Amino acid sequence: MSQTRANFHTPRHALLRAKITRIRKQETDSATFRRVLAEIGAILASEALRDLPETTATIETPVSRMEAPVLTQPEPCLVAILRAGLGLLDGARMVLPDAPVGHLGLVRDEQTLVPSEYVVRLPKDLARRGALVLDPMLATGGSAIQAIHRVKQAGARVVRFACVVAAPEGVDALQKAHPDVAILAGALDERLNEHGYIVPGLGDAGDRCFGTE
Repeated sequence: MSQTRANFHTPRHALLRAKITRIRKQETDSATFRRVLAEIGAILASEALRDLPETTATIETPVSRMEAPVLTQPEPCLVAILRAGLGLLDGARMVLPDAPVGHLGLVRDEQTLVPSEYVVRLPKDLARRGALVLDPMLATGGSAIQAIHRVKQAGARVVRFACVVAAPEGVDALQKAHPDVAILAGALDERLNEHGYIVPGLGDAGDRCFGTE
């Protein structure tokens, strides 16, 4: 079932749900996790951008002339929160192969749960294009809040955020910090545990994606 809050959406998409189930499973190996995460990234990017503004233009098909839909602005930049966002980025780039790509390196302190930056590389065209920020997990919301703040600082006026699974606590925190940002989640999970992990979640997406600990 689709779940909707203010500026938050989980799509009704059977294929997406099935793929999320696959990466939730503890026995899913790293190579499979990485491949399916990319497939999820393609679906999420398509869903997150389904309302891009469009108009029509006259084109010639091999059969006739027609008025065909075209976008009225360039495709948004893709911004991955490292490391795990790279897994979603691979799929999103299949949908938007010409979109500029940015990277934000954020690491969460396991004691305080507060993220710190270690790399910021953002496209120059954010003001004109806007951005789709990608991260598999929306847990406490700290990383997403900081990443979106950085993207806005760099000039993006329209920002969207897409994740695979979200905790209610993270959704609430992100909406409070950035009420203008549309949030798309593949699934809204139950809660955070005492360690700040999403329950039932899918574990540490970065470690599972890249086979690290």
